[in-house]
Amino acid sequence: MFDNLTDRLSRTLRNISGRGRLTEDNIKDTLREVRMALLEADVALPVVRDFISRVKESAVGHEVNKSLTPGQEFVKIVRNELVAAMGEENQTLDWPRSRRPWC
Repeated sequence: MFDNLTDRLSRTLRNISGRGRLTEDNIKDTLREVRMALLEADVALPVVRDFISRVKESAVGHEVNKSLTPGQEFVKIVRNELVAAMGEENQTLDWPRSRRPWC
């Protein structure tokens, strides 16, 4: 899922342009690509809608740091929302020995 999302973001970030602020117009195509990548990764539609809504809310009107491009700033926002959705702490999967899925 993350490799696919990374590839799609990389391709569409070239289209984010503008200076100073992220606008709805310059992130529209990238949001569409993120939405499609998440859906293709079998993320539930309500989760995708909520995630895209939060990214859009965070991004539109966001001041772009002078040391970053608008695309890099957008990646930072998407990453922060992914971390918020999935949790900040690293959790290990503790499979019972008798029921490992690969055995």
